[in-house]
Amino acid sequence: MGAGGDDFSWAADPLRRAAAVAALALVDPPEPENGPRLEAALRDPDPRVRVAACGALARLTPADVDLRSLWERACSDSHASVRRRAAEVAPAVAASGRMRPAARLVAALDDPAVAETAAWALGELGDDARAVGATASLALVAVEHDDSLVREAAVAALGSLGDVSGLPAILTACRDRPAVRRRAVLALAAFEGPEVDAALKAARSDRDWQTRQAAEDLMR
Repeated sequence: MGAGGDDFSWAADPLRRAAAVAALALVDPPEPENGPRLEAALRDPDPRVRVAACGALARLTPADVDLRSLWERACSDSHASVRRRAAEVAPAVAASGRMRPAARLVAALDDPAVAETAAWALGELGDDARAVGATASLALVAVEHDDSLVREAAVAALGSLGDVSGLPAILTACRDRPAVRRRAVLALAAFEGPEVDAALKAARSDRDWQTRQAAEDLMR
């Protein structure tokens, strides 16, 4: 670590501090000092260091450290890159069994800088996401969000969750822009019924060849 202690203040260059935080992930087993180090890194003035700390949270935080508090701090960070990274690591954080981040991710759908990543993460959380009503929120995003990349991520998440209440939004997305339509057709794989069959049949004549191909593959 070098002189200067757990706050990485020994490194004047923020990139060196970020590298030092990232290097914690290479230590196996994790050291007891990692908790204070990560807490300090999440308070670092440079967002690149805070992003690196987010990446280390799920694996390295010792059991006696409040993981939820650290992750929530990252979710509320002033810098968008840190908030996005916090959403990105949410499935790994959830896999630790020490917290359930789905409700916070639903709230993050309202953050323009994080919505796409939050939607993806919710699709990875299965029952926990469904339990907090994520399907309804994702369905609204899939139909109404201004950013097509966010709509696409929400449609993909609805397909991953496989909740039938999200099917109407996926069917609507089958009439969206080409990239969203392709994703919507793939999401239909999780469902069945006459509406699904009709949407796939229509997609076989889509102007976009990738959408047509996806529909053909699903109907085989």
